[in-house]
Amino acid sequence: MAEASEFPGSRSPFLVVGLGNPGLEYLWTPHNAGFMAIDRIAQQEGVVVQNRRCRATTATCQIAGREVILAKPETYMNLSGASVAALIREFEADPAKDLLVIYDELDLPLGSFKIRECGSPAGHNGARSVTGALDSQEWLRLRIGVGLNLPPEVKAAGRERLGKDYLLTPMRKAELAVLDEVLDRVATATRRIISDGPSPAMNEFNRRERNGTAEE
Repeated sequence: MAEASEFPGSRSPFLVVGLGNPGLEYLWTPHNAGFMAIDRIAQQEGVVVQNRRCRATTATCQIAGREVILAKPETYMNLSGASVAALIREFEADPAKDLLVIYDELDLPLGSFKIRECGSPAGHNGARSVTGALDSQEWLRLRIGVGLNLPPEVKAAGRERLGKDYLLTPMRKAELAVLDEVLDRVATATRRIISDGPSPAMNEFNRRERNGTAEE
């Protein structure tokens, strides 16, 4: 198995940042899937995300022999990039090698996720903020599907209204049960990224998500 040296020359901590909105009213909403993922990783690693730095709550752990900073920005979704950029500066990290951003994706079905090395924000305000703050689309992202089971033409016709209302409304128990299972897979994929690098993780998990039970 490859070690953390899969990221050549990286001696700074690896940053795993989940996007969401602070506040109890947003706690169980689809838009906070990134926060939920950070909490799940922290729980499995035996740490609590409670330190405050760089406009985020953070925790530090060791994964695959590498120091890892888990972070949840407190800037609200639309300004997430300010916190991510501050973390990059604080830890002298390279966004292309030392950063994974986890966030929700309305265009992926609930029960799935996808890892991608770069790309456009595709309408996600948090991802747009990160891209703007870093002045680059070259950062690794893991998108957690929260999409509704609607015909494509219906979703496209009312995407802006439907998306805003749905993303900021607490999820139902059945939806949370599906997401809960996904969060465990996301945590496993995150550890794989840190230990072996993004390419092996994408080969394993993107293929599994395409062929797995979530999309059958």
